Amino acid sequence: MNTANNSVMIKGNKYGIIVVLSPDIKFDELKLTVAEKFKESSKFFENAKMAISFEGRKLSSEEQKEILDIIAQNTDMQIVCVIDNDPDTEETFRKNLEQKLMELENNTGQFYKGILRSGTSLEFETSVVIIGDVNHGARVVSKGNIIVLGALKGNAFAGACGNTNSFVVALDMRPMQIRIADTIARSPDKPVKDEVKEAKIAFLENGNIYIEPLNKSVLNDINL
Repeated sequence: MNTANNSVMIKGNKYGIIVVLSPDIKFDELKLTVAEKFKESSKFFENAKMAISFEGRKLSSEEQKEILDIIAQNTDMQIVCVIDNDPDTEETFRKNLEQKLMELENNTGQFYKGILRSGTSLEFETSVVIIGDVNHGARVVSKGNIIVLGALKGNAFAGACGNTNSFVVALDMRPMQIRIADTIARSPDKPVKDEVKEAKIAFLENGNIYIEPLNKSVLNDINL
């Protein structure tokens, strides 16, 4: 019994949790222990919104989904994102991203390398990839898409010619303002502290700008 209890460990803070899973027991047994652990801890996660990651055991996509379903059944916690700690997956994602960026360059997109500091304003006739940060007070305008390989903390205006299919991507998405075509979204007055940094995409849908994690399925759907 003690061995089963030790096969699942929950670590973390109010912003996210790490679930450490033993590789030494059968998956069916592991699922029972996950259910038991989260049921015991449910009061600590009541109505919480958490990021989650898994360590200690290699999970298939189906196994990961089963674990997430078990957590949902035994707590009121809302999992807002799953952080993948698999370096092989991260490397595959990086290569896919680089490939998309090369396609962008071949389609007459432009690259800009450097940090855009406060007061700087750049305008592009085509899509642009910025290799560096866009600081507070800086502004980027493009008639196409804007991809920031760094932190976006200033203002980004994509689809400046009215293209509602344009998007903005950043590895660290913390803009003061994003505009796509004629729609504007502003950052909250009080940003969330210690927010998990991850690549995100801002896009226009039904008259609203949405900002979501940039996962592989989204990346494959991007129309450069």
